[in-house]
Amino acid sequence: MGTIVAVARDDRHHFSKPVLSMIRLLAGLGIEGDAHCGETVKHRSRVAVDPTQPNLRQVHLIHAELFGELAAAGFTVRPGEMGENVTTRGIDLLGLPVGARLRLGDEAVVEITGLRNPCVQIQAFQPGLLKAVLGRAADGSLIRKAGVMAIVIAGGEVRRGDAIALTLPALPHRALERV
Repeated sequence: MGTIVAVARDDRHHFSKPVLSMIRLLAGLGIEGDAHCGETVKHRSRVAVDPTQPNLRQVHLIHAELFGELAAAGFTVRPGEMGENVTTRGIDLLGLPVGARLRLGDEAVVEITGLRNPCVQIQAFQPGLLKAVLGRAADGSLIRKAGVMAIVIAGGEVRRGDAIALTLPALPHRALERV
C-alpha cells in the first residue's frame, strides 16, 4: 500500500502543474481539465509526429521519494513542479512492470504504460535537474527517474491522503520503457 501525497492538473501545456485538493480521472481519457486529457496523444512533440497515436501518457505519476534524493543533490522540488498529476509515497513506481494497476482512492484505477522520458524543459526549470533525474545502471544503460506514465482504466475522484493499492499483471512481467 502507498499513499497519495498530492494531485495536480493544468489545462495548458505548462511544465509545472498547480496542486489541487482533488482531481477527477476519466476512463480512457485522463484527468478532467488537464491539457493531456484525451484518447489520442496530447504531448505537443508527439502530436507533431503523429496526432493519431493512442494516448499512453494520460496520467503522470512521480514518487515523492525522488524529491528527497533531489534535495540531497541541492535541488528544491515540490509536488506538481515536474509536471506530474499524482505524487505518491510508498510505491516503487520505477520498479513496476508494464500493465501494473494502481487503485487510487476508492474508485480510480490507472494502468502503468511506461517511463516518463525527461525532456529539456526540466533543465529550464532548474539547471542541472535533467542530469539529476537520469542515471546509469552498472551495464551502462540509461535510468530514467522522472516518474511513470499511465492510462485511466476506471475513473473517479482522487485526493491527497488517498490510499494506493497495487495489482501486478500476470507473469512474465515486462520492464518499463520510455513512452
